[in-house]
Amino acid sequence: MAKKEKKQSFLGGAAILAAAVAAVKIIGAVYKIPLGNIIGDEGKAHFTVAYNIYNLLLTISTAGLPLAISKLTSEAHALGRENEKRKIFRTAIWLFFALGACFSLLMYFGAEQLAAFMVDDLAFWSIRALAPAVFCVCLLACMRGYTQGQGNMKPTAISQVLEALCKLGFGLSLAWYFLQLGYGVEISAAGAILGVTIGTIMSMLFLIFYLVTHRDRQLSSDVPESGGTLMKKVLLIGVPITLSNSAMSIITLIDSKIVLGRLESISSALTETPTALYGQYTFGMDLINLPPSFVYPVTMSLIPFAAAAMARRDNAEASRIISSAFRLIAILAIPAGVGLSVLSGPILRMLYPAQAEAAAAAGPHLRVLGIACIFICLMTLTNAILQSYGHERIPICTMVAGGVVKIVMNYVLVGNPDINIHGAPISTLCCYLVISGLNLFFVWKYSPEKPRYLRLFAKPVVASVVMGTMAWAGYGLTLRLLNGGEYAYGASAVATLVGIGAGVVVYFILVIALRILRAEDLRSIPKGAKIAAMLHLK
Repeated sequence: MAKKEKKQSFLGGAAILAAAVAAVKIIGAVYKIPLGNIIGDEGKAHFTVAYNIYNLLLTISTAGLPLAISKLTSEAHALGRENEKRKIFRTAIWLFFALGACFSLLMYFGAEQLAAFMVDDLAFWSIRALAPAVFCVCLLACMRGYTQGQGNMKPTAISQVLEALCKLGFGLSLAWYFLQLGYGVEISAAGAILGVTIGTIMSMLFLIFYLVTHRDRQLSSDVPESGGTLMKKVLLIGVPITLSNSAMSIITLIDSKIVLGRLESISSALTETPTALYGQYTFGMDLINLPPSFVYPVTMSLIPFAAAAMARRDNAEASRIISSAFRLIAILAIPAGVGLSVLSGPILRMLYPAQAEAAAAAGPHLRVLGIACIFICLMTLTNAILQSYGHERIPICTMVAGGVVKIVMNYVLVGNPDINIHGAPISTLCCYLVISGLNLFFVWKYSPEKPRYLRLFAKPVVASVVMGTMAWAGYGLTLRLLNGGEYAYGASAVATLVGIGAGVVVYFILVIALRILRAEDLRSIPKGAKIAAMLHLK
């Protein structure tokens, strides 16, 4: 019974974070889709360049250390060491304060140099507008890691939704307002990104209030280790994870520079500006980042609960948790990637009617990136599994290997005038294919119970292919019935929604018919037992 409850705790935590991610992504869509229509492809490029720089500094300061805090807190909590748990947080918060302050100052005062390095001088305003957010997110990461380590995912979920709402309300309003005042798209993009900064400030204030009003005063007789020893433990776990995640952020940043630079080198042979072409590519990147976001709550819940199971030397429970995570990702990621690929053009035209030309140009990018999305999800999950097993250094090597593939292919393909920006999504697909393939091998090698990949992935792949075929057929048939061309917005949008709906219904039927979903998976989430009984799952 105890094991069952722990498994429910893991999936219950993942469900809470998944619900928050769903809300955040819906809010994000309401933010990014109108934003793309407002600022266009060039403004989107300035926005993305600034965000890539921000994401690198953010990853260095928050990617691994919060997970280390979560893991150490979870282990201390599982063993009843309450004093040590609290001291871990008190020790770590000063580290995050220093990191956040340093990186915020670097981003603010070095904005001009960073924009020049990225071959986009007009991104200066967006970079500077994002600078304070780094400091706030560092403190947020420490507080979230501490609460997650205790198995409490609600504060993280609420703070994420609050952050997204502020970003939407302030960012979209400022972007529109600056354009109405007659400023250029670079200032409008900076206004949009200022909403991100405001959101992180509000989220940080909420978590501070939560921790102050929910202070843990439980008495405990354990004597915690020294602050220096605890800091060393945090760094030994967190730095390798940070390096593995930072490797990809560094590569993405360099990759952006290479793409813009290579496009600039062949600009005389192009019909559009390098900034506009890169902006079109980012339209597709925005959509493929949606499904991997739902992997994040699984990994955030997986690491502390798997670490707690291993601290109790319960390898069977750890293996069950990881197997559940694999099944969830296989069921969700594969159809999402196939759907984005099959309906790439129609989806983009539906979402960006005010930027019809940019959306049409981005369609071929998303067709390739949709498949890449599947491997991004697998990479995210397998990184977390390897980190849970204590092999934090392996993801560093696999990420570097994939990054080298991405950079070399971009340099060669994007620099070819006949291929140009179309080489970027191809290199992205190959990059994540290499990383996820290597990670799957190492997960198999180090798992106490070897995962059966063919059994895990075969049925979801078959169901997804059938789903993709039906979605495309539904789109095409509806378009013909409406007598509308694919560029007639109303007919195309209706046909796209019908195609998506047909794909969802067919996939749901196949998941039940092929027994891809198990009763034990549903019983581990709130109200899952009733759903399993209603669907007659075994």
